[in-house]
Amino acid sequence: MALRVVLADDNYLVREGVVALLAEVDDLELVAAVADPHSLIKAVEEHQPDAVLTDIRMPPTFTTEGIDAAKRIRAEHPSIGVVVLSQYVQEEDAVSLLEDGVGGLGYLLKERVSQVDELVRALQDVARGGSALDPKVVEGLLARRSAEARSPLLGLTDREREVLQEMATGSTNATIARTLFMSERAVEKHIGSVFQKLGLTDEGEMNRRVKAVLTFLEAAGPDR
Repeated sequence: MALRVVLADDNYLVREGVVALLAEVDDLELVAAVADPHSLIKAVEEHQPDAVLTDIRMPPTFTTEGIDAAKRIRAEHPSIGVVVLSQYVQEEDAVSLLEDGVGGLGYLLKERVSQVDELVRALQDVARGGSALDPKVVEGLLARRSAEARSPLLGLTDREREVLQEMATGSTNATIARTLFMSERAVEKHIGSVFQKLGLTDEGEMNRRVKAVLTFLEAAGPDR
């Protein structure tokens, strides 16, 4: 029995290219090819496919439409697998997609589309309730987990992180107190705890403050 698939990609050339590739695959039937999340959900409702292949970024915001659609499809139609395609490795997107479970979900880079056998295998896997993750995505997630495990910020409480983040903006203790609705005394206590946990106990106040902020910025990365 042919694997029935719905495709979603707002780029006309990409969409038609994938349509042409899948048309050559035996035992696979492309039942619909659409250009936006609304049409995708409608096509899924109408055709009840075995699997969905969708771009991660589509109109109107070109941010997480594919992820949002994948989660909705999996919630409303648990028997339908979904493979999300991304142009680049974005660990945050992979985490967002898979945070509630990996069953029936796949995350591949678009460069895999030309490797038809691999693409079809991923669609078959998610249709059976399995998962399909691009090796480069797995590598990125493992690197992210390793970096997080080594982060010097790992031992901080949520409140201490908030205080440190305000310090990174150059805020004084009084400003931090007003921003976080705390007393200055409480701010001082949290800052002292941050210094202790980051091993900044043997230097002057200003040096410790600067070093704490540098530690925060290095651990948070360039996107923070």
